[in-house]
This record gives sequence, C-alpha cells and structure tokens, in this order.
Amino acid sequence: MSKDKLTDYDATASNNTDVGGISVAEGMLPSGVNNAIREQMSHLKDFASGTTGIDVLSLADDDASHAIKLQAPSAVTADTTFTLPDGDGASGQTMITDGAGTLAWAAPYGNRNLIINGAMQVAQRGTSVTELGATDGYFTLDRFKVAFGAASAGRFTMSQSTVTDLAGFSNALKLDCTTIDTSIAAGELFVLQHVLEGFNLQRLKASSTSTQAFTLSFYAKSNASRAIATEFEFTNGTNRQISKLHTIGTSWARYTMTVPAASSTQIDDDNSAELTMSFWLHAGNTYTSGTINDDALAPTTSANRAPGIGSLFASTDNTLEITGVQLEVGSGPATPFEHPRSYGDELIRCQRYFEGGTRANSSHTGNAGAIWTQKNDSSSRSFPQMNAEYKVFKRATPTVTIESGQDGTANSISGYSSGTNYTVTSIQSPSPSYVCSYFQTTGGLPDQITVGYYTADAEL
Repeated sequence: MSKDKLTDYDATASNNTDVGGISVAEGMLPSGVNNAIREQMSHLKDFASGTTGIDVLSLADDDASHAIKLQAPSAVTADTTFTLPDGDGASGQTMITDGAGTLAWAAPYGNRNLIINGAMQVAQRGTSVTELGATDGYFTLDRFKVAFGAASAGRFTMSQSTVTDLAGFSNALKLDCTTIDTSIAAGELFVLQHVLEGFNLQRLKASSTSTQAFTLSFYAKSNASRAIATEFEFTNGTNRQISKLHTIGTSWARYTMTVPAASSTQIDDDNSAELTMSFWLHAGNTYTSGTINDDALAPTTSANRAPGIGSLFASTDNTLEITGVQLEVGSGPATPFEHPRSYGDELIRCQRYFEGGTRANSSHTGNAGAIWTQKNDSSSRSFPQMNAEYKVFKRATPTVTIESGQDGTANSISGYSSGTNYTVTSIQSPSPSYVCSYFQTTGGLPDQITVGYYTADAEL
C-alpha cells in the first residue's frame, strides 16, 4: 500500500521499502541510494513521532524565506506533553495549563473570580456562632449563608478558622457538628450558599437567552472522607440546575466542577438573585432519591439535586472546612485562585450587601451645625434626627438596625456630653446611599456629638 503520511513509515530503516508508492527495496536503485532514502524516512518517522533528539520545530512561510521556531530548553528534566485545546478560543482569552500539560483557553488573569470573599477573609458579623441549624441566614463569613428545609435536630458551629497547612490561604469557613440528627425527614436539607446578582454575571452570557461554560473550584478538607455535592441553580424563573458529587478527604485538596454552556437560560442585567451556588451537606429523601444531574443544566427536579451525599449531622466528630472558592468563565481547567485581591477590595465588595459595626455621627453645638426636626407631644419630648451615609452604595435599599449606643445599650444613640443614651424611635426613608433615624430625648438635647452603631443589610 502506498504511504502518504510520515506516520506510515517505520523507525527501522530497512522496513521502509516503499516511498510514496515507489519501491526502494534492495536492488531497485543503487544500494547507497536505497539505504539513504530508507534511513531518511526513518528519521522523518521519528520526528513525526517525537521520539528523537530534535529540539527545534521550524514552521516556514510560503517561500521558506523565514520561519517561526519552537525550541525545547537546553536541559529538559522530564518528558512533557502539551495537549492543545479544541478551537481557537474567544477574543481576549489566553492559553493556560492545568499543571499536567493540558492547555485551555481562559480569561486573562485579574478580576476573574465571580465569588466575593472566596478566601474567607471578611467576617463583619463575627467569627463564630454556635447552635445554628434552625434559621436561614448569614451569620459569620460575608456572602456565605446557610439554608435549611424541614426542621432538623442537627446543630453546628460556623466559624472563621485559621489555616496553617494550605499555601496562600490564612482563613477558611469551618462547620462543626455539635448535635446529631439520627432521623432525617424527607424535606430536610442543609446547604451552604453563595447567591450572585445579575449585574455581576453578565460575563457568563453567550446571548440574551444562553450562557457560556463556567468553572467552579474550591479547596476543602474534612475530619473523615465525606461526600458532598456542589450545585448551581439559575433562579430567575428559568429554574435550571446542575450538581456534582465530590468526596472530600482529610487533607486540603482542590475540587472542580464545570457547567457546560446552555441555552434557554436567561441572566437579567439587574440587582436581583440570578444564580445560587450551593454546597449540599445534609438532605432527606426529597432531594436524594433520584439520579444526580451532573451532565448539563436542566429543569430543576428536587430528587436529582443531591443523591449520594453524606450528612454532616451524622456525628459530632464531623467537621468541614472550605476556602479558595472561585467561579470563572470557561470550561476549564480552573485557573489558580485569584490571590491579587486585597483585603480592602474584598471588604468593599462585601459591604455592598452588608455593612456592620458602623458609627453614625451628628455633631452640633447648641442648635448650630446639626440637622434637627422638632416634635412636641404631651410630655414635651423632642425627636432629633440623625443622618448617616453608608461606606458603600448598597445593592438595594437595606434593612437598617441601630445596634447600640456608646455604652452598649441596644437600640440607642449616645450623647457624649451628657453620657445619656437616647432611644431610637424610628428609621425613616432609608435608601441605598444613606439612612435617617429619629431618637427620643427626655432631658434636653445633647450639646456635642450623638453616636450610634448600625447595620445595613441588603443581602440577597
């Protein structure tokens, strides 16, 4: 059979007796010519197979006057194979490696991560809360909430732990079971969630009704081998979902999940909740009785969301730590975690959703320099007004709570000069940028500074 590709030839010269359909067997040409041709074909075969010491690949232009050359290092310590991606990528993408030679197109490094507080650095509400398990909400690490289904007996402590055995990270979110649940009702669930708003998801859009592929990566470890599931659910009305099982080990390791591109999936360009990422840690039969949907985004079916997971509530020995959570455009491999973000940058991103422990001031001497409104009732009490601007413009009009006066008294504002705490009577006209509060005085107005601590909550 005629040979028309280099790979058709043999690395043993004497076996190359046919070149392009022309016989170069012994006796067909002078012996030296036969041998030279056969030897040359063996070298070309080696070159095509990448099995010889050739260290330069030369790609010439049409008239062979110039070439682009790829050259190996002068000293190679180990064999390396690079596997190229399929296709030419998208405009602006760069080529990355997964550390094992597989190359892929990805967005350039910098501002890749769609997750806020993925390194678990910011904890405005506090660093540890015990006896959680009955109420949904945000309790410690910013932007990470817990949610539950039917009532469970399970309880846990949620904390910001210190990391000493994972390079590049100092903190993790830690969950520690304190009360077991031995009888799991069908509707029970325990998930750790990160909810993303539409404004921050526009880079995922391939069109107005379709998405690009995207990849999740995170680091985790547990006290023992534990099966959990990661899930993405679009929650803007399309109700499309995909999950993946992971077996978490006892040492830090990185886990990934790629969500393929999808049609019929809309992402609104607004401040509403458009995508929810969940770590499934405990669930009843309602969510585990089907077959896990790990192929593609599909209409949400409850039974297919978390089959195969274990339960964090199975033992009071159970712990789980998570950090380095990253979500980026592309079908992988996952790029290194985006460490360049500073703590200050991450804090500002978190404060768009929640601002805590902030002091609001209204200074005045007598009636000068202060903004007051006066109201007299039968007890002749006055109601001064205090304005406060948030550090960061909020996602939406927040729920504002006055935490305490200077001495820690709840729902109060302090007058420095008198040492008196004045009760806050109402919060008026909050907006995404500022809040106005009214407080009650019974012995005249403070004559220097009025102080109050407040929280502003605009979480999804």
